[in-house]
Order: sequence, then C-alpha cells, then structure tokens
Amino acid sequence: MARRFFSSASIQSPRIEISGSEAHHILHVLRLEVGDRVNLFDGTGVEYQARIDAISRQKVDCVIEDQQTVNRELGVEIHLGVALPKGDRSRWLIEKAVELGVHRVVPLECERSVVHMRSASISRLSKAVIEASKQCGRNQLMELGAPVSFFQWLEEAQGDALRLMAHPEEAGCPLHTIDACQTGETVKIAIGPEGGFSEAEVRAAVAHDWQLVTLGPRTLRVETAALAVVASISSWSRTGQ
Repeated sequence: MARRFFSSASIQSPRIEISGSEAHHILHVLRLEVGDRVNLFDGTGVEYQARIDAISRQKVDCVIEDQQTVNRELGVEIHLGVALPKGDRSRWLIEKAVELGVHRVVPLECERSVVHMRSASISRLSKAVIEASKQCGRNQLMELGAPVSFFQWLEEAQGDALRLMAHPEEAGCPLHTIDACQTGETVKIAIGPEGGFSEAEVRAAVAHDWQLVTLGPRTLRVETAALAVVASISSWSRTGQ
C-alpha cells in the first residue's frame, strides 16, 4: 500500500514538488526511490496517486498518475470548543478528534482554565492535525481555530445547531438520552477545564440555549469527556454523505 503524504501547496498540475518535513521523511526515513509510488492529499478532499520522478537532497518531484475525490467526512459537522489540557494531552486530544471526524476545534479560554494557548502551541497542534489525517485517511483537514474566550465563543456559536455543554452536575441530562434526530447538520460541543465551567459560564450557556449533558457519576478528564461526546455524536452520523 502506498504511503500517504501531505502537500501544503494546492495540487493543480500533473507535477508536484514535495519539500520540507515530508520530503525528509520520504528521502531519509523511508528511503523511497525514483519509480516508487505515493499517495498525496492537499486538504481539499482529493486523493492523488503519484510516482516519484526525481529526487534531490531536500526535494522530491512527483508525477500525478490518477486522482479521485474521496469523502471520509461525517454527515454532520461537529464543532468542538474545549479548554485544552496540559502538555501532550492536548496533542492526543487533537489527534483523536481528527480520527473521529471533528470538523473544527476551538481552544477555549475559560474562567478556570489552567492552560493558555500560545502561537507556538497552536503551530504544534496544527502539525498534529496533519499527521493524524495522514494516519486515518482523512482528505480534508480538521480546522483549528484561534483561542477565544468562552463568552465570545457563545456569541459566535449561535444558530440552528444542536448545542451541548458537558456538565457534571445532576442538572444535565444523560448524553445517551439526546435524540439523534436533533443533530441536524451541525453539532456544537463545549467542554470545560479540569475545574469545570464556572457558574457564570453555565448560566450564560443556558441563556444562549445550550443543553447541559452529563456523562455519568464519575469525574472525567477533559480529553476523556471531549472524546466521549464526540464519539457518541459521530456514531449517529454516516460517513461520506
């Protein structure tokens, strides 16, 4: 099976030049040679079958032999607003969100947040999106939004979407009782930091017609709660619609 590689430049001609980390992986890790075949994608939903035509120390020239649009996206757009956890847990969460088909992740700055994202952190997470897409076969890149305050995100997240806020208190309804028919085309999910959403944040969400959902009697980590909700929603939706 041909290896998958990402082209940061849009593929619009019969030839494509691969450079940077992808070229390094082809040349110095896998040690592929002229004549070997690779699969390429540029995040637009198209898969390209290509043959290596020429190589240098830092670049790989490929000839496109075939292409096809392959839709592996969910039938519903999942927008995940989450107060990202510390360190490698953020990267792990992003990788799994890609695998589960999340359309967009927005890092939330909440009143009890312990992590405040910097541009370098966002850059590392963007690379994680690409690597996870290569691994799981997605041809469209999951969007990674800029960090935003929770209250601002509430204002931006209005519309016809089903809006779910994970909340450990008894006031929330069990996630499994949410009717799959409610999902429509877009679902927006809010996951708070380790200390949970503040009372002010919960009141604001309810005022904006968010539905409080609980995931059971146990206290879950941020990444566990996020992926539990995402997995439940994605199971309601067919891929490739």
